[in-house]
Parts: sequence; structure tokens; C-alpha cells
Amino acid sequence: MSLVSPACRDALQHWLQAQKALDGHAENTIEAYRGDVTEFLSFMTLHHGQSQGLKALERISVSEMRAWMAQLRGGGVGARSLARKLSAVKSFYRWLAEREGFEPTAVLSTRAPKFQKKLPRPLAEDAARAMIDTVEMQAREGWVAARDVAVVTLLYGCGLRISEALGLTGSDAPLPATLRILGKGGKERVVPVIAPARDAVATYLRLCPYPSEPAAPLFRGVRGGALNPRAIQGVMARARMQLGLPSSATPHAMRHSFATHLLAAGGDLRAIQELLGHASLSTTQAYTAVDAARLMEVYNRAHPKA
Repeated sequence: MSLVSPACRDALQHWLQAQKALDGHAENTIEAYRGDVTEFLSFMTLHHGQSQGLKALERISVSEMRAWMAQLRGGGVGARSLARKLSAVKSFYRWLAEREGFEPTAVLSTRAPKFQKKLPRPLAEDAARAMIDTVEMQAREGWVAARDVAVVTLLYGCGLRISEALGLTGSDAPLPATLRILGKGGKERVVPVIAPARDAVATYLRLCPYPSEPAAPLFRGVRGGALNPRAIQGVMARARMQLGLPSSATPHAMRHSFATHLLAAGGDLRAIQELLGHASLSTTQAYTAVDAARLMEVYNRAHPKA
């Protein structure tokens, strides 16, 4: 932060506090924002050869924005990462312009480079079922096999992120018909728990050699500590090799599959958005691999004027 003027450093800190308090961004997101904007402010200091105060930031031009982006691209920053950095800088500038009363057109009009979005790749329904069956065969100990099945069943049956499944504690057992899940950015959602998921967790708890304690992790590692996500990633990697599935068949792919298969069965896109905990419907659209024709079909069936 030594290249950044005290006034800019204070403004950045106030903006980050506002982002965390008002928008509920996760700590990792806040730190990514801090790094991106600090990098931008440091570049402007070096570019001008002197510390940049708030008034200097108001005068940043389009050509200076292009110079910053060219420097990043020259340093090997990809289009996707550059777009993320520009988004953070624009968000900071919107806030700063409103607070300081200047027009941030040069920054806000800067266009991000185009990049091809990577769409998620869900498993086919039979492959998802086969994954759960094959995961059970990977462990030597019965309780470990039951644990792995329970976790993967929660990912596919309830659309949980792996961090959310492994964040469950003994106080959540036995699993109720619905779970309150605290997701990204501290957003809470209610998720129905299907009977096979409840049964899988009950079987695991019955076989687990460690007692279920309210404050302790529900899913235990072999030594009794919290289960590491890498253990589930590893068991799924072995299972997908056995099944001949691609490397995209990961724990996160089970969540993709949950959403895609729900939609294919006639589920409402907005309801699926709520189940996944997405802030934007466009995120759910990408997540469920929905094409334009399928979206129009859902729209025509659900819209009151259709």
C-alpha cells in the first residue's frame, strides 16, 4: 500500500467497509477487491511519477485506463481476470464519484475485453446416480464409504456447495425436511432435504465411530477432525476414472446436475435460483446449461400474458 496516497487508502478502506456492510460480500471477495483496486491505484502512481490524491483520480482519462489494461495484459493477465479487475475498479469509482461529486465517465466507459464464458458441465442423470453408487466402493471402511455417499448425495440431492455440506454440524442431525443454509456472502436460504439424503446421512451417523456433538462437524475425517473437501474431491476422482467420466465430474458438477435435472423435469427457473442461492437469474441460467429455446419454453408456460 506504500505507493497509494493516504487519502486514497482511506477512501478504499471506507468503500470496502461499505461493500461488506451493505452488500454482504464474503471476506475473500473483499480481499480480492482490495488487491485489484490497490493494484490500479499503484499503477496510476507509477504512471504519473507521483502520488495520486483523490483530485488526481477524478482526472483519469480513457488513455490512462487503456495504459493500465495494456500493462496487465502485457504481464500475462487473462481476459477473464482483467474483466474482474476492471469491474472492481468501476465499482470503487461509482462509490467515490458519488461521495466526492465528480463525473467518472472515463473509468465507467472503459470496456472489458471479451472472453468466452465457460459453461458448467452437468452429469447425465444415469451418470450422477452411478457416481453415488461408485463412490461407495472406494473406501475400505464401511463408515467412510457411508460418509462419502452421504456427502455426494447432499450435493446432488439438495444442490449444496461442498463447503455448505461440510459446514453442517451435529446440531443439524438428524436432518430435517428442510435445512437453513448460510451460503456465499452470508446469504441464507431454505433447502428441502429429500428422503434419500436424510437416509444416507442417518446411515453414516449410525456407522460413524465418533459421537455426534452439536458444535462438532457433522462429517468427520478418519481421525475425527473436520472432513477436508479434498477427501471428497479425491474419492470422486477415483470414481469418475472407474466410470470413464470426464475430469469435469467434480463435487461442484453434482450441484450443476441437481439444477439441470430439476429444470429438465419441469422445475421453475426462479425456484431453482432460490434453491441454489443465486443473486441473479442469469447465473442460474448458465448454471443449468439452459439454452434460449428452453428459456422461452419456461417463459411461455409461466408468464401470465403468454
